[in-house]
Amino acid sequence: MNPPRLVLATNVVLSALLFSSSALAWLRRAWQAKTIRPLASRETTMELIRVLAYPKFRLTASEREDLLADFLPFCETVAVPTGIEVPVYRDPQDRPFLELAVAGKTDCLVTGDNDLLVLAPDFSVPIVAPAALREILDAILTVDSSS
Repeated sequence: MNPPRLVLATNVVLSALLFSSSALAWLRRAWQAKTIRPLASRETTMELIRVLAYPKFRLTASEREDLLADFLPFCETVAVPTGIEVPVYRDPQDRPFLELAVAGKTDCLVTGDNDLLVLAPDFSVPIVAPAALREILDAILTVDSSS
């Protein structure tokens, strides 16, 4: 079985990378084990780099590089063409994630951001919270192990 291809919003990646005891630490283990395949574009990678540099995280350049090295090599890079139609959104910084989800023909976009979650009924790609993704993956793995 091919691992699900996912767009992980920055808030999800940050939680998985920065907080080893967080509710999302399992995601980091999942991409390391290649149970999931995160997608990344130039724009989503730049957003992650920008957010990792926020003063509130107090990360040195070396620590930021280490965190990126624990995520980006596990990602499939997608070139996102211009002109992709996405639904109206509240936060302009969400657009690259929506475009990546469409361009990458992803299985779902995973986010904890309500601005994105409210788009789920009108978007061509499933948008789910991390807890819902975990339930989906657990169900898939249960079915695979019983086959």
